[in-house]
Amino acid sequence: MSNDLSLDVRNITKRFGGLLAVSEASMQIPRQTIASLIGPNGAGKTTFFNCVTGFYKPEEGEIIFNGRPIHGLRPDQVTGLGIARTYQNIHLFGNMTVLENIIVGMHTRLHAGPLGALARHPANREESRRSRARAFQLLEFIGLEGFGDALATNLAYGMQRRLEIARALASDPILLLLDEPTAGMNPQETTEMIGFIKRLRDDLKLTIFLIEHDMHLVMNVSDNITVLDYGKVIADGTPEEIRANPRVIEAYLGSTLEEAQ
Repeated sequence: MSNDLSLDVRNITKRFGGLLAVSEASMQIPRQTIASLIGPNGAGKTTFFNCVTGFYKPEEGEIIFNGRPIHGLRPDQVTGLGIARTYQNIHLFGNMTVLENIIVGMHTRLHAGPLGALARHPANREESRRSRARAFQLLEFIGLEGFGDALATNLAYGMQRRLEIARALASDPILLLLDEPTAGMNPQETTEMIGFIKRLRDDLKLTIFLIEHDMHLVMNVSDNITVLDYGKVIADGTPEEIRANPRVIEAYLGSTLEEAQ
């Protein structure tokens, strides 16, 4: 694998009984770039994500992260190596504070575990201090400074999306997977998210891999786009190449291409 690649997925196949969800799909993501995976509903996008993050084990193929095979590892092992993710449906702890949600995201990096850090036990005082300081830094980065003591469930929807990203960032990832980060957002929030995702790459030097249906965001934020249809990769290229690809237009994009420009 080239040293310039963060993620190299090679011909993975995932079946569920008689259903072929992903079929010999490949994708390469260079370091510190933004890559998008698009396709119709049921195309296999989330299954692909779940294979990368260890929730599913592909029956065939390889997944190489930073030069190391990771297919077959547990999700916590994948996170420990530097891959974090968010979810299409927000998975926050609603009755915990914003700060506590972020500290929970540090679980793979804490010797005492998140409960020890939250409790600030004397034996874990220094680790607790560092984890809270890091959480406050992330709050500032996502624009939620001053909300640390608020319950997560009381945040506006767009703020909850950002908090979920901050919790993923708390594990100090190298590769960040975002599953439909603008789902449920209004146009203004979506526009703000475009700038925010670029900041993740540029300021934190992350590699970003996202699933998204909003073509305005995809075309304006991606360095490269891969298109899935019925579990197969039907196209891979720059936004300009994808926009002009007749097979992609027929299978998925259609008139939305004009709206995305």
